Amino acid sequence: MNPIPLIFNEHFISMTVLGGKEIVPNIKMNISAIIINKGWSSYRSKMIENLMRCGFAEIISIEADSENYSIEDFSRKFPFVKVIIPQENTTEGDLINIGVGEASSEYVLVLRDSIDFSKDILMPTLASKLTESGTFCITPRLLGRDNFSFPVLFSPSIRRAALNVISTSVVSDGSPNLFPFDNIGLYNRKKFMDLGGFDYTILSDYWQNLDFAFRAWLWGEKITFSTAFSLSYCTEVPVLETGASQFSNRFYLKNLVPRFYADHGAIPGSSFFAFWGSSSCGFFEAKARFQEAREWVRENKFRFKRDALDLVENWGNK
Repeated sequence: MNPIPLIFNEHFISMTVLGGKEIVPNIKMNISAIIINKGWSSYRSKMIENLMRCGFAEIISIEADSENYSIEDFSRKFPFVKVIIPQENTTEGDLINIGVGEASSEYVLVLRDSIDFSKDILMPTLASKLTESGTFCITPRLLGRDNFSFPVLFSPSIRRAALNVISTSVVSDGSPNLFPFDNIGLYNRKKFMDLGGFDYTILSDYWQNLDFAFRAWLWGEKITFSTAFSLSYCTEVPVLETGASQFSNRFYLKNLVPRFYADHGAIPGSSFFAFWGSSSCGFFEAKARFQEAREWVRENKFRFKRDALDLVENWGNK
């Protein structure tokens, strides 16, 4: 496994960039739209027209499939859209990190091509209200294809000395949210970069998302829920793959093991045996991973503002 990244976008990815040379018409807000595209859709043009009508400052389209032969024609039709095509296998977080790095607006709205773009995505008046506090991430109400509700609000708890994520579809405006479902959210770009972005070494979408969001909470930032901000899927709602793996081990070491002491975070050496016993790793592999995580926490120790126990015990407190 690669070393834990220390800085934003330190993972270099070969990519092709098309378009983005012209200014987007009808700019109304200092927010960039980043769309993660898994495939090609005949509705792509309507999607861009909708984003133009909303007034986004930039539109960045990231193509997960580098073999899409319609991209160049699309780029010529919409020269103000920056199209990014990675030339190698990437994680979901890598794609978002690339988009955030290419954007220049104060906030970025991460979307995906499974969202229904026939409706208004975000209007300037609401955008101004959502971003005025400078919150790291605002998560929207998400609805299924037939407007059904599903769990999009998450909170942490401790059960049998392990983290338990509680989910609910019963929501209230301004509630804290542990992480954005499907990575969809309105992110403060500077804070996103300062937090280091998604850890590309975690290949599980779920654990990668949870790792970044949990880190944000431990380092003093907030993720909140907005009932006024609503989006709908036009496809099936994705299922979260939450099974334990080597990637859940990395999440555990970076987020649950560190303790906060007065003004800094640290991983106590005494916590190794508890990790080893639950990691399904051999002794030497567990020791190497543990030492790597201790070094990562040591490098970032003054960025910690709390530890996991404090976060759980004080969840929801202002």
